[in-house]
Amino acid sequence: MFYYLLDWLRREFSLSGTGIIYYITFRAVLAAIVSLLITIFIGKKIIRYLQKKQIGETVRTLGLTNEQTKVGTPTMGGIIIIAGIIIPTLLFAKIHNVYIVLMILSTLWLGTIGFIDDYIKVFKKDKAGLAGKFKIIGQIGLGLIVGITLYFNSHVTILRHIPNQPHLTRMEKVEKKVDSTITYIYNIPFQAVKSPATTIPFQKNHEFNYSDLLTMFSQDLAPYTWIVYVLVVTFIIIAVSNGANLTDGLDGLAAGTSAIMGAGLGIFAYVSSNYNYADYLNIMFIPNLGELSIFIASFVGACIGFLWYNAYPAKVFMGDTGSLTLGGIIAALAIIIRKELLIPIICGIFLVENLSVIIQVVYFKYTKKKYGEGRRVFLMSPLHHHYQKKGYHENLIVVRFWIIAILCVVLSVITLKIR
Repeated sequence: MFYYLLDWLRREFSLSGTGIIYYITFRAVLAAIVSLLITIFIGKKIIRYLQKKQIGETVRTLGLTNEQTKVGTPTMGGIIIIAGIIIPTLLFAKIHNVYIVLMILSTLWLGTIGFIDDYIKVFKKDKAGLAGKFKIIGQIGLGLIVGITLYFNSHVTILRHIPNQPHLTRMEKVEKKVDSTITYIYNIPFQAVKSPATTIPFQKNHEFNYSDLLTMFSQDLAPYTWIVYVLVVTFIIIAVSNGANLTDGLDGLAAGTSAIMGAGLGIFAYVSSNYNYADYLNIMFIPNLGELSIFIASFVGACIGFLWYNAYPAKVFMGDTGSLTLGGIIAALAIIIRKELLIPIICGIFLVENLSVIIQVVYFKYTKKKYGEGRRVFLMSPLHHHYQKKGYHENLIVVRFWIIAILCVVLSVITLKIR
């Protein structure tokens, strides 16, 4: 709204200084600052309200250190994060931008699912919360919306520079629109060769086109590419949002790692939306993506601001209201920026947390069937609880997970130059 106000003042009254609002970096910085202030100052009032209403955490007895000290700590603090994201975005971003609309929808959509889950746990005294099948249905619904919009919406465009034009300057280079189902595979440090006889999904220039998953069998299947794309998008949203949910088990763990991942995605969004950087790095140029920087700045600011109260010892927990939202946002951002195939690296912490639970459950069932008693790979899952069982202090585990998250993001960013 602030953007539109200054834009109107500039056009109607030619006020000096209002032109600065057109600079994305300026608006992103403002969004981050406002988001930080909202989560810190408004967050304090929300925490008091949650305490007044006795909206506290119920903790299962798992034999973990200090677990009983968390009983009664206000939960549903994800509302603070959502406010810290939505308000600055509405103030400083062009809200008619298709990517901004998608991200606001994703935030509110998964925030609502998480809120319902927390509401059932807190007010209905049902520790199971919202049934898992309803969570999955909600995540599938968001996946369908994001996937279909990115595939069919006319405002979603991707441009690639046509190479081998040394006689042209950078700004004169011819561009062509490419399929919305093309993404990049940065983490393969060699040039894949496309066979003239067959269609290989890993194409030149480290590109991957979802349509090749079908056309490698028959060209007649090309019109159904959108189905494959939507299914992949849906799977990613489900996996990452659940990964964030599992990670939210220690004070500051989910918020801190999400802030780090968001910062990494912000770098990708900025270079992909800037013509000069995209040309220099030989990556796809995505017009109108720059506005996403404002949303990402708000996201990172909200996560950091939430840590003011969520760091050990936590005064508030985000609950599923926050964790499902954080994971869904990160997944949707990666998909929009065309970095979804880098998610195993960028979201390395979420991936490991997910895998630890899968491995634990599968191995337990396998050994129970084979030996008559279930055995475990980890002392407890998700993985952060394994280290708690080994005697590591909660704060130490969180900080080390943050460090690993930073390394994962740095590794993903340098793939911009590993071509």
